[in-house]
Amino acid sequence: MKLRMLAGVSALVLAGGLSGCGADSGSSGDSADGRTTIDVWLMRDSVSAQFQKEFVAGFEKAHPNIDVQVQIQEWDGIGEKVTAALASNDAPDVIETGNTQVAQFAQSGGLLDLSDKVDELGGGDWLKGLAEPGAYEGKQYGIPYYAANRVVIYRTDLFKKAGVDAAAIKTRDQWIAATEKLNKGGAQGIYLPGQMWYALAGFIWDEGGDLATGSGDSWKGALDSPEAVRGMEFYERLQALGEGPKDADEAQPPQAEVMAKGQVAQVISTPGGANVVVASNPELKGKLGFFPIPGKTAARPGSVFIGGSDLVIPAASGKPDAAFTFIKELTGDDWQRKLAASMSYVPNKTTLADAVAADPGASAMAVGAAVGRATPNTPGWAAVEAKNPIKDYMTAVLAGADAQAEAEKASASITATMASGS
Repeated sequence: MKLRMLAGVSALVLAGGLSGCGADSGSSGDSADGRTTIDVWLMRDSVSAQFQKEFVAGFEKAHPNIDVQVQIQEWDGIGEKVTAALASNDAPDVIETGNTQVAQFAQSGGLLDLSDKVDELGGGDWLKGLAEPGAYEGKQYGIPYYAANRVVIYRTDLFKKAGVDAAAIKTRDQWIAATEKLNKGGAQGIYLPGQMWYALAGFIWDEGGDLATGSGDSWKGALDSPEAVRGMEFYERLQALGEGPKDADEAQPPQAEVMAKGQVAQVISTPGGANVVVASNPELKGKLGFFPIPGKTAARPGSVFIGGSDLVIPAASGKPDAAFTFIKELTGDDWQRKLAASMSYVPNKTTLADAVAADPGASAMAVGAAVGRATPNTPGWAAVEAKNPIKDYMTAVLAGADAQAEAEKASASITATMASGS
């Protein structure tokens, strides 16, 4: 799944100029000289033009019998386009897909099972938030590509003025105490809109709960569990320490603009949100810092939703071996380190976290990513996000309604929506 503002993680991301942009052709045949051409679908703004150029050149040099044709796809409508491609006889050979979309595509039977390649790819070290949604019914279809997740972006000047040391905030209780202290002197301790359900998910996971539970075709909403309700209770405590609207998410109004205009000490965002803040208010350049979302104890950071991408091979690909070679190279340690450094992404393995050690925002992401998770791994979850009863549940509770009663209503809606797929 593409995180909102994920494209803003790095200022290096470019809007266009990538080879093959707009092309719709399927896999090309092998040439008379024995060379193989593979068609690869990558998503708009996933990598910079420079990184793509360097990778393709390096790959083709290392594998002189394989040519790569990259086609850039738009996120809007990609689900329908991939579904159609997988059902055709003219599919590309490699597709980048949102990590939480893999189950939807695997359910159709249109993806190649790569379970026997996991060890070869170092799958034991993969981020769970990418690897687990890349699997469906016990088989691995998606290979982790890159990740990004939310952190706390904070005003260093306001923290200093309030006498708060961000480095010392390791637990939720410390976070609450610090935010209360920041909430004085005309500052807003935190701007947290009432419907940031991805942040709520992390708090629920920290309590041992989940958004939904089940397996196979049997799934049900789980917001009404004691653990999930406790997660909502913490969200309510934190949200009350700011002036965020109870009936809106981080996009309405854009929270980066809110932080840029006012004395807002903290927001929860991907690190790229800091670039948007500074673009809106250049006076804040050099005054923004990052720290991982705190956990219940100092021994473990807060759980976060991991967004990002996996790479899949359509079952209809005529060049599965060359396609796998491409994926193995791009998701291997060398290119993952280069990708992380150039794009400020979290690498696909926990063992590569040091690749972003010099990047404050990305290194804070990597801490959370190590314990990050994805949304429920079922094809029916896409319909839940489209309808999103979680947002209505959050607003109702923040407005004073009974949390347990509202959670039961929301859970019933999630159950019905997953079952119907609409």
